Amino acid sequence: MAAPRDVFIVCNNADDMGGLQRWAHHMARLLAGRGDRVTLVGVTRGTEPHHHGRDGSYAVEVLHGEWRSPTLAWRPGKALRRLDPAARARDLRRTAAQRRGAARLSELFAAARPGAVVIVAQVWAMEWVRLADTSGLRVVGMSHESYQATRGSSRYRRVKEHYARADRMLVLTAEDADAWARDGMTNVDHIPNALHVTPSVHPTLDLPVVACVGRLAYEKGVDLLLEAWERVAGRHPGWRLHVYGNGPDEPELRARADAAGLSGSVEFRGVVADVEEALVEASVLALPSRAEGFPMSVLEAMAYGLPTVAFDCAPGVRTLIEDGRDGLLAAPGDVTAFAAALGRLIEDPELRRLLGAGARASVLRFRPDVVLARWDRLFDLLHREFAAAAPAPAPVRPVPPVPGRVAAREAEPALGGDSF
Repeated sequence: MAAPRDVFIVCNNADDMGGLQRWAHHMARLLAGRGDRVTLVGVTRGTEPHHHGRDGSYAVEVLHGEWRSPTLAWRPGKALRRLDPAARARDLRRTAAQRRGAARLSELFAAARPGAVVIVAQVWAMEWVRLADTSGLRVVGMSHESYQATRGSSRYRRVKEHYARADRMLVLTAEDADAWARDGMTNVDHIPNALHVTPSVHPTLDLPVVACVGRLAYEKGVDLLLEAWERVAGRHPGWRLHVYGNGPDEPELRARADAAGLSGSVEFRGVVADVEEALVEASVLALPSRAEGFPMSVLEAMAYGLPTVAFDCAPGVRTLIEDGRDGLLAAPGDVTAFAAALGRLIEDPELRRLLGAGARASVLRFRPDVVLARWDRLFDLLHREFAAAAPAPAPVRPVPPVPGRVAAREAEPALGGDSF
């Protein structure tokens, strides 16, 4: 096992009920469980804080109880906008607040032992890390979404700006790493998410339920799932669709289900605190996302032996699911193909069992010990690079002893000190 080290994981927030937050807390527990001193830092608090099974093995810090300033820095495109005094004042307040948060971050970093690593899980959080004093620390900037999803968003410019100077930019798949490397990010590497659940019971795969777990927002594609379900429900009236999660699109999605006459077969069940509760009551997982990184819900479903139907929307999806072996894939946005794949699994219990067994075997590639070993190799490489780049110490000139005095014996390092 690698020598214990200090690790900081910095997120936009550490307590929302989302896949990234589940990853952050799981990663913190894994590292702390093998002896590392871990601090999980949220730039601000989540809107609906969740406990995420904190066990006291790692520290949790929040830089700002509430973030009232604009989310992004002011970047006036036209000369006239640069003269806007109100916008300039808001940006000055934002900068001042950000510097206060970065100062607190510097205090946390200053207490770290040599060899510490900062893992920045989101690009917004990297703004604070770049303002903080990271002297002597290795900094890893992560993207938990696909290259294509970032490329089509405002995050692309900020990733290029803020991650270019990180010691490593880390993504979740080899395919995404290749795409970023072609785009000039020569510091890119990839490590997948680790499996983070240990089932205590497995689904029978006999219950007439399809489950969907995720935020109710556009990118998660629940509207596409409802469109597919319209085609499925009429042919399989005994089956139900359970939708878990909340989000900004929930009222619209509920109204859409009602308008389509699906209220009798679709249940919106809200946020589920224990994913096992959702998965053991289902026989199929649906992942209708328009964009993904390395979907935690699919990792969870595979561990429970639940076959997944998903849109092939990102490298992380096809890294997890091999079509026809441990799940079924449909072309992105092809609702007809998605509905047909759901129909195949609904109509064929033996296929459900075959793909479910394949999923349970395949997901072992992402066991925590396997993924942690990859992190350790990255940490070791970063520190070898740091040691090689450090300037050589100046030669020490011997000091002649003062006549008549005996040179003092060199002090021994204190037990438990950094010299050990």
